[in-house]
Amino acid sequence: MTVTIYDVAREANVSMATVSRVVNGNPNVKPATRKKVNDVIERLEYRPNAVARGLASKKTTSVGVILPDVSENFYSELARGIEDIATMYRYHIILSNSDQRPEKELQLIETMYGKQVDGIIFMSEHLTENVLTQMEKSPVPIVLAGTVDETNKLPSVNIDYYAAAYEAVNRLIQNGHTNIAFVGGSLSSTIIRGYLLAAYKKALQDASIDLKEDNIVETDASYEDGMEAYKQLQTLSHPPTAYFASNDEIAIGIIHGAQDTGKLVPNDIEVISFENSKLARMVRPELTSIALPLYDIGAVSMRLLTKFMSKETVEETNVHLPYRLEERDSLKK
Repeated sequence: MTVTIYDVAREANVSMATVSRVVNGNPNVKPATRKKVNDVIERLEYRPNAVARGLASKKTTSVGVILPDVSENFYSELARGIEDIATMYRYHIILSNSDQRPEKELQLIETMYGKQVDGIIFMSEHLTENVLTQMEKSPVPIVLAGTVDETNKLPSVNIDYYAAAYEAVNRLIQNGHTNIAFVGGSLSSTIIRGYLLAAYKKALQDASIDLKEDNIVETDASYEDGMEAYKQLQTLSHPPTAYFASNDEIAIGIIHGAQDTGKLVPNDIEVISFENSKLARMVRPELTSIALPLYDIGAVSMRLLTKFMSKETVEETNVHLPYRLEERDSLKK
């Protein structure tokens, strides 16, 4: 039979309220009583009923996390940051994949409401108007992780994507390149279109380098797409000598595409990516990359959400974390 809080209270010869205070970490319990109750909890292998606790406190100590695809390294690192801080604050997470489909994002938000989560952390490459409207009337706090809300209505944690991309492209310009390609994921992504590509264009303009539209390639952001993009760009009358890729997989595809044709990196071409996942250190030559603090974005998003859920004062609702350019061997020193 399932052990209940009543069983623990009877065995420890205390009230159920005392057991509840011990289970919930309430400091107003004498040390000797706390030890006695914990000993009984351990002996009976009592497990608090989260649903019942939620009904009593009107909290479920659960947080919904909606990510595009947790199987991808980019999102799994962010999820780890969320989970570690959730555990620290005694929340458990309900993780779901949206597959980057707006209709599924809406469905999952409703599902989280149905599970009576205390808050939601949400990540998406692009916020549609319908999803944004749904979030604005949410009955629970929502924090965006690595997601840009151009209306600035929702709390969020990001980096300065524009400044980071500008620095990457400018680094290639400093190495003497005037023929630089931009190979990115879908231009429907707010970050890629509105920040990375915009910064690429501005860096060229500031250096008085003519923009070549043929040097801009939109892909599905995979390794294979990087190889195909390289092949496509080699058909130009003047192929690029440097490449800025929106993620590590694309960049590695470019490097391998070049190597397959006998070119050397960084002697013949130079490559910078925007991510700095584990893959950046596994490829040869190692990949120069803008390092996104993925774990920190997840961790800070969860901490920000705990503040909203506990109704603490929040002075900064749109947090920008630092980034860095991690220079490795795909770039000349």
